[in-house]
Amino acid sequence: MRKTSNWAWKILREILQIIALFAVLAVSWTAATYLTKAVYAKTGAPSSAYVTQIIDLFLGVVIFFLCMMLLGLMFKHKQMAVLNAMTDAMRRISQGDFNVKMEEHKLPGEFKMIANGINDMAEGLGRMETMRQDFISNVSHEIQSPLTSIRGFARALRNPRLTEERRNHYLEIIEGESRRLSQLSDNLLKLSSLEGDRTVFEMQPYRLDGQLRALVLASEPQWLAKRIQVDLELAEVQIRASEDLMSQVWMNLLHNSIKFTPEGGVITIELKADREAAVVTITDTGIGMSEADQLRIFERFYKADKSRNRSAGGSGLGLSIVKRIVDIHQGTVTVRSRPGEGSAFTVSVPLAPPTE
Repeated sequence: MRKTSNWAWKILREILQIIALFAVLAVSWTAATYLTKAVYAKTGAPSSAYVTQIIDLFLGVVIFFLCMMLLGLMFKHKQMAVLNAMTDAMRRISQGDFNVKMEEHKLPGEFKMIANGINDMAEGLGRMETMRQDFISNVSHEIQSPLTSIRGFARALRNPRLTEERRNHYLEIIEGESRRLSQLSDNLLKLSSLEGDRTVFEMQPYRLDGQLRALVLASEPQWLAKRIQVDLELAEVQIRASEDLMSQVWMNLLHNSIKFTPEGGVITIELKADREAAVVTITDTGIGMSEADQLRIFERFYKADKSRNRSAGGSGLGLSIVKRIVDIHQGTVTVRSRPGEGSAFTVSVPLAPPTE
């Protein structure tokens, strides 16, 4: 509706400008005619009507250009003020001030589009700056926590009266925190590579049901240790994708389900073909999550259950990596969950063309 209104206003403005131009021409021609008549009344008119028309035309053109120059001088000051305001806004943005807001509705003509572009640029850069600050804060927090544990337990190991059992316990904690730091670094590098769009990933057709079955078998020690039942409902589906990247998607989702499903729970993995897409749904009987958590679960470093994630060694990057990989493959990933009733993650990726 707003676009239609802007379009209609633009046409109306152009029509008014054309009418104003003809009005100035008419006024100039009329003024020239009256001036020449006044002069002819005192000096006498030329003997040739052609010469009279040439003189009227020349004088009318002179008066027209004088009127246009006068109008230009009248509007020049206002235009310079608008240009100065835009220059000041862009200078503030270049210095890191993204709280710039130009009142575009008060500007004339095409200046509105420029002001709208400046406002959009300031808003976008402001969001990026907020994300950058949050990212730095989250990384610092995630690094500081294991470093504090390592430093504290390393200091405790200096106590010569520690028992061998207690010493081994401290060493296990230090080793676990070191692994968490290493995993965090690895995930950050993966996320940076995926978001940089610099890497060209090789897409190959392959059987998705075979990949899912192999990954479930590879994770058997984890789900058997918690006596979790894993049910597979896999149709024969072929997709065209990067097998290595998609493997990270399924492993992240499966390990999350194992992590948050209590002992004796059930995980169901369903694969089916839906028109032009392969749809994978991983459902568990775990702790679930709230609606507020579902809205942010794919954000970097976001943790729906911070205490359990930390105890399990999570960094809050796994689902961000999942989202980015699925986006690269022009697919979608969604979650459906309720607290205490488990979660269901659904991933949809395009099928391989029939010729493949």
